[in-house]
Amino acid sequence: MIKSRGMVALAIGLVLAPSWQAQETWRDVCIQRCVAQPTLGDPEVQRQEIISLEKEAVRAMQSSSGTFFHRVYSDDFAGTLSHGQQINKDQWIATIETPLVKRESFSVSDIKVRIYQDTAVATCLWSTRFIRNGQHFSSQLRAMHVYVNTPSGWHVISGQTTNLPPDVQQVL
Repeated sequence: MIKSRGMVALAIGLVLAPSWQAQETWRDVCIQRCVAQPTLGDPEVQRQEIISLEKEAVRAMQSSSGTFFHRVYSDDFAGTLSHGQQINKDQWIATIETPLVKRESFSVSDIKVRIYQDTAVATCLWSTRFIRNGQHFSSQLRAMHVYVNTPSGWHVISGQTTNLPPDVQQVL
């Protein structure tokens, strides 16, 4: 009797062993995936990274430096300026670095980021005061940038700005 109970217990153990191994293998694969891509599932970390890039872009524009744009904008960047002119990466950097415009201030606010897997869309409000041809100007623009997450980080692939009319009430 004891022998037959032992044999039944052994048979049950042998039948259930492969399922335990399958669960353990599945768990190990899941852990490896989490370790290999720790921020993939954390959209808040990605959102904060995009917000930081938007703020860094404004600092680069304030100082008329193209270095940031060389690093973060993709080589095939396609943008549209507020007056409708389409530009590429080199033209955008030339616009930023032009000595014809002296930026007195340039700020960003109301940054919103939406992430869709490896793509992010950032919208924000740009407020600027500048001197062009000896005349003082100020404007507010809505800006939108499309980012793609690559192995070397987030890169802007497209952007568009839209002038806001002077009578629109916006919080600065």
